[in-house]
Amino acid sequence: MYFAALLARTEDGWEASDTDLDDVETLSDLTDLAREASVDEDTVLVFIEQEDAWFGVIRVDGEEDPRIYVSNASAATRSSYGEILLTDELLGREPGAEDSIAALEELVGLDGTEDDEPDNAPDHDHTNADHDNSDNDDDDDGLDAVPAGPLGDTGLLSDLGLPEAELLMLRSDALVEIADALGAAEVLETVR
Repeated sequence: MYFAALLARTEDGWEASDTDLDDVETLSDLTDLAREASVDEDTVLVFIEQEDAWFGVIRVDGEEDPRIYVSNASAATRSSYGEILLTDELLGREPGAEDSIAALEELVGLDGTEDDEPDNAPDHDHTNADHDNSDNDDDDDGLDAVPAGPLGDTGLLSDLGLPEAELLMLRSDALVEIADALGAAEVLETVR
């Protein structure tokens, strides 16, 4: 079960609204949604939580790039909303690197043989069997490359009252504790 909400900072404190993420497909969509809720380009926080698995906080300040924190990146990879947050940049990958490698392999026709080299049929059949398994291994390697713990900007809430060390310790009811540290527990509760 998912919960998503926006907290927008105003002169009078925080305003909360529940958020429908059905039309959100990219981080850019999510950032635009946050900016629409912003009052005078002030800070907007987007909370996303998958019960007992992970939570994410996206901070948008005016036109600046969004800052992202995910409590458990490995768990978030198994979620469509988590995949939105786990950008190539956040994961330390070159943008589009996987697409580029696949395109190069297709272009070059990398099958382990040179152009003039004969293809050894028994090895080729064996390679196809291994290839099926290696596809699964590649998927596992992709998951292994994503840390099982926190990922992102651990200091994104420090200036708002939640130090980095406390953010890293949060597990269950994390969004309630974050809102409490920000002085926004009551407004978040109205949309929960």
